[in-house]
Amino acid sequence: MLEFNVRLGDPETQPLMHRMAGDFAPVLMAAAEGRLVGASLEWKPGPSVCVVLTSQGYPGEYPTGKQITGVAAAEAAGVTVFQAGTRHLHGHLETSGGRVLGVTASGEDLESAIAAAYAGVSHIQFDGMHYRTDIGAKGIRKTARP
Repeated sequence: MLEFNVRLGDPETQPLMHRMAGDFAPVLMAAAEGRLVGASLEWKPGPSVCVVLTSQGYPGEYPTGKQITGVAAAEAAGVTVFQAGTRHLHGHLETSGGRVLGVTASGEDLESAIAAAYAGVSHIQFDGMHYRTDIGAKGIRKTARP
């Protein structure tokens, strides 16, 4: 059996979306209308990574309603912040789920993509924010082998 994650909300998909050059909507419309012949997607070169920011307690029980700051600053620094477990309430962004944000960045090589993603993460804050610090490390170990 082969697992294939293609839901656009999955953290595995967000780095792919970040690398897509051009508009995805026409390709989706072509697929819906059964006219994919001749449709194509273009891709930016280089790797991308996604660091998922989660609520304290995820994947178990977690609190919601924690105010999120720094998303605009992170995006100004060059990352894409995909929202998942968020809601806009009372004029601000707050947590509403376990997987809250996907901070996604690309680079010329894996090391620079990782550094850019974590630089984006450094701008974002909410009470109880958790994230892994080893994203991409396995890929760097594989490329470092003689």
